[in-house]
Amino acid sequence: MPRVLVDAAAVPADRGALIRYVDGLVAGLHRAGADLAVVCQRAEAERYRRLAPSAHVITGPVSITNRAARLAWEQTGLPLLARQAGADVIHAPYYSIPIRAGLPTVVTIHDATWFTEPEQHSAVRASFFRSATRTAIRHAKRVIVPSKATRDELVRVLAADPTRIDVAYHGVDLSLFHPPSAEEVARAATRCGLHAQPYVAFLGALDPRKNVPNLIRGFARAVKSLPEPPALVLGGGVHEDDVDAACREVEATVKVVRPGFLRAPDLPGFLGGALVVAFPSRGEGFGMPVLEAMACGAPVLTTHRTSLPEVGGDAVAYTEPDADSIATALGQLLAAPERRRELRAAGLARAREFTWDASAEAHLSTYQRAIE
Repeated sequence: MPRVLVDAAAVPADRGALIRYVDGLVAGLHRAGADLAVVCQRAEAERYRRLAPSAHVITGPVSITNRAARLAWEQTGLPLLARQAGADVIHAPYYSIPIRAGLPTVVTIHDATWFTEPEQHSAVRASFFRSATRTAIRHAKRVIVPSKATRDELVRVLAADPTRIDVAYHGVDLSLFHPPSAEEVARAATRCGLHAQPYVAFLGALDPRKNVPNLIRGFARAVKSLPEPPALVLGGGVHEDDVDAACREVEATVKVVRPGFLRAPDLPGFLGGALVVAFPSRGEGFGMPVLEAMACGAPVLTTHRTSLPEVGGDAVAYTEPDADSIATALGQLLAAPERRRELRAAGLARAREFTWDASAEAHLSTYQRAIE
């Protein structure tokens, strides 16, 4: 079996969905018996040793905690380290790759919205990721994407060769994301300052693509006539100006709670305890929050955009991303407890179809194709 070096040093510090991808993949590769080396930042070494006890875990230099330094090291230090580790293939799991690695390189491109929805990103970030994506597609032996929608968009907007792109769906860690106990629900609600009040949940970055301002407006319209309206809880991310503006638009009786980043142990209670998890994104490379919410037994409302139907299938409810459509769809779900119970059951069954073991097997096939 070839030795694979996974560059986990590329994982950003915000530790969102990407860290769950890399962690889930590394653990899945270990269970599959892969000959695995993992390069990471020094603070992460012990965690990767726990996730993959058989892996050769290598720490990069202290300087790579700085993003610019890490990108420079990636071009020269990473290829040298890979050769020293006896790697046969390098997997870069986050867009950027060493251009002259001297070894076959596989790259994961998570998202094409840098090209298709540039107005939903900051100009600086969009420029960087467009450049990194173009470079990676030109120089990598194989490209991995988390959905057919992302593959199709790369082919459409960049004329990428579809025969060099492999789809490997993400998995979900069912030991972390599971139907919560009453105690877990109560603890998460207390951390959000809710206590016993029912709520609609959102989890993710509060960036423009996630469409949070329209969620706030739609939620306000959906609950305005309810005698005891639920709260809207926006978990995760930073507070963007347009989110603040949308909150100022709604009536004082509409409760919007922003607890910031939530600890991983609180996520099952937060997601599974919600009346509905609303994720009305304008576009995703995969849509990890939808999968994780389903795994926690939450009824999910999302959009029929890009990859989201691949993840949700018939196990979620759909809306258009405008505020009026969100208000209508969300209002219908809040008024239909039987429909929510159906979605809970369907979502749990759907989530079990996405495993990190299956994802790891798909990645191993790609590594072999890159070498061949």
